[in-house]
Amino acid sequence: MRKILVTGGCGFMGSDFIRYMVETSQVMIVNLDKLTYAGNPENLKSVEQNPNYHFIRGDIADQTAVNETLASLAGQAGIEAVVNFAAESHVDRSIMGAEAFVHTNVLGTQVLLEAARKLGVSRFIQISTDEVYGTLGPEGKISEESPLRPNSPYAATKAAADLICRSYFKTYGFPVIITRSTNNFGPYQFPEKLIPLFVTNALEGKTLPLYGDGLNMREWLFVRDHSRAIERVLEKGTSGEIYNIATGTELTNLEITKAILRVLERDESLIEFVKDRPGHDRRYALDWAKLRRLGWGPQAKFEETLRQTVAWYKESETWWRRVKSGEYLKYYQAQYGKRGFNP
Repeated sequence: MRKILVTGGCGFMGSDFIRYMVETSQVMIVNLDKLTYAGNPENLKSVEQNPNYHFIRGDIADQTAVNETLASLAGQAGIEAVVNFAAESHVDRSIMGAEAFVHTNVLGTQVLLEAARKLGVSRFIQISTDEVYGTLGPEGKISEESPLRPNSPYAATKAAADLICRSYFKTYGFPVIITRSTNNFGPYQFPEKLIPLFVTNALEGKTLPLYGDGLNMREWLFVRDHSRAIERVLEKGTSGEIYNIATGTELTNLEITKAILRVLERDESLIEFVKDRPGHDRRYALDWAKLRRLGWGPQAKFEETLRQTVAWYKESETWWRRVKSGEYLKYYQAQYGKRGFNP
């Protein structure tokens, strides 16, 4: 059976990828996650008893832990691929303090690359972001050949990680592939990001704090389509390449906010315009023709999946209240200790 190491698999995108792969493929998934504030094992309740899923608590920037993990998993079959979702990813937090972002996103990626290279892993997928390209004007799309112009500490650390990945391919011939996606949304997203924050705030009767004039433009990608794209790159992608993952669904933050309120049947008076954050990119839009040539295309319809996502948060109040309060974090960090395997 194929064996894949997924890092950061207790987070939003990583957990969706794991659920998707375990439920649809004959593959063994080993999840290495540090369990920071955004890493929640509850996201994987549906597969935690599956014999093809295993959890290990560990930091990708801890060289000893990574080497021991990969060595312990080698066995006869070995690790076929590494999919690196592990990252500090919230722009606002990176503005308040960049150190954790450098530690995980830059150092962690290098440590993981080196361990995987020495073990002879045959595929390494680096999960990156459209934010490495920086802001785009009102027209056009960004291709994989566009220059990197990150404008936040978060984006800068992801760009640095991408360049380290590129160097491992160019210097060592290590089979790295980089993917850069637009904004993901869907169930289990940590409620600091726009859609889950605004949905849960509205459900609590709180205001929805919208940066600036609300006209910053983003493309929106349902998380399951993102998981399908990663699977396609894992199977069909070419080593050394970069693949943009997008949909063409461009909406301003104000349009997204109003759409959420319509679904929830709440009044637009809940919108509160607040001071814009520093270095806030105006627009992202990606050219994803290269991925289309691999046979991938988005299946989700935005309006339908937004309604599904809002409905999930309405039905999952216990989950998001435990997340917002931090209750889940204390429980799981105590359960797994500093490092440990799933029970």
